[in-house]
Amino acid sequence: MNLTQISPSLRYCAPSIGLYFNTPSSLRRHRHRHRRLRLPTALPPTTSSVPKTTTTIISFLPRFLNPHFVTGNCLLSRMERFWSGSGIGTNKEMVENLQNYGVVRSKKVSEVMESVDRAFFVPDGVPPYVDTPVPIGYNATISAPHMHATCLQLLEKHLQPGMRALDVGSGTGYLTACFALMVGPEGRAVGVEHIPELVASSIKNIEKSAAAPLLKEGSLSVHVGDGRQGWAECAPYDAIHVGAAAAEIPPALIDQLKPGGRMVIPVGNIFQDLKVVDKDTDGSINIHDETSVRYVPLTSREAQLGDN
Repeated sequence: MNLTQISPSLRYCAPSIGLYFNTPSSLRRHRHRHRRLRLPTALPPTTSSVPKTTTTIISFLPRFLNPHFVTGNCLLSRMERFWSGSGIGTNKEMVENLQNYGVVRSKKVSEVMESVDRAFFVPDGVPPYVDTPVPIGYNATISAPHMHATCLQLLEKHLQPGMRALDVGSGTGYLTACFALMVGPEGRAVGVEHIPELVASSIKNIEKSAAAPLLKEGSLSVHVGDGRQGWAECAPYDAIHVGAAAAEIPPALIDQLKPGGRMVIPVGNIFQDLKVVDKDTDGSINIHDETSVRYVPLTSREAQLGDN
């Protein structure tokens, strides 16, 4: 079996990949009977396993059997660069790959991701442009680039200049910085993280980035707090992003979502869905599932650090 054929997907965060199998000639005439399959966990095999005979291709998209593959937002997940190749050496090249595979679809999202260099937001010694989540300490991760891009795309219309954005579980500060550039100095971008050490390091990261002037001017800020309670001081928000999976949508975040606003939040325990929460102008709530995901849990500081 050889994971070699890559094709773009518009519906899912990760591209589709074809599985190649050795196929007896007596069965090749029945190829059209093969149906689309979904992926169990798989890693690229060695080159010695590449089939040398005629192959049958079975395409698939990983919707729910392997949510680790869809987002890679799992601390223990062994992700590989399935779709971005092995030669990505710059932030611009990373964004171009996200564009090529249909994850980044708008000029605004591509511009902001090119402006905020991911290298400033990952631990030293870690390849910054690999499409995989990276542990950042304290049982937390920075999400894979394609997941950041997906959330920026989902929230783009609610991150216009002058709007307000909240980043819950802001971690290294990457998305908070992106939000700040999108809403601009006339807007407000707020990060909330309950690990003080991560807040301190995220501020240092942002100070190296294109969002540094906004941090200095005060339109961007990062705070120590329980993200499940939001950050009421700057509410209501046009856009809310939650970077960890909640067992259920926290009521405080719904309350702090502005009428006409949107929240993107992973919800679930073992099985998780990235939910898009829209609040209508009359205050009514509409929720739909975007895709299956796998994030670390949204929980208390003590539970995250294993203190209880």
